[in-house]
Amino acid sequence: MTEEKKVPTITLIQSEMKVGKAKDNDYGHYKYRSATDIYEAAKPLLVKYKAKLLVDEEIKEIIGRPMTVATATYKDEEEEIKVHGYAELAMHKGMSPEQCMGTASSYAVKYALLKLFLLDDSTDVDSLDN
Repeated sequence: MTEEKKVPTITLIQSEMKVGKAKDNDYGHYKYRSATDIYEAAKPLLVKYKAKLLVDEEIKEIIGRPMTVATATYKDEEEEIKVHGYAELAMHKGMSPEQCMGTASSYAVKYALLKLFLLDDSTDVDSLDN
């Protein structure tokens, strides 16, 4: 008799999570999803599967540049997974230092969450009409 393998909880969450790109970028004319959208989709699944999600950030110098490093930590009864997202801290024309920090923070957190929950946020370059 073969023993049936249990599907990891994170895999169940990843397979159930749906986060559409409902926001519009007027400047770049594209649709996107935010970290807030991902959090809202994750919360009921985390409750359902009795799992936790923690997000932390720190500033590090990487390749000689200041970077925001966001760490998304997933925990359930069986495992803990840490995933990182990165964004360069840079000044942007017309933005205060706080706005620039917030932009980098949002970007780094979003990409850590995208990786953790296996949410694709890109377009396949081969599918573009070049």
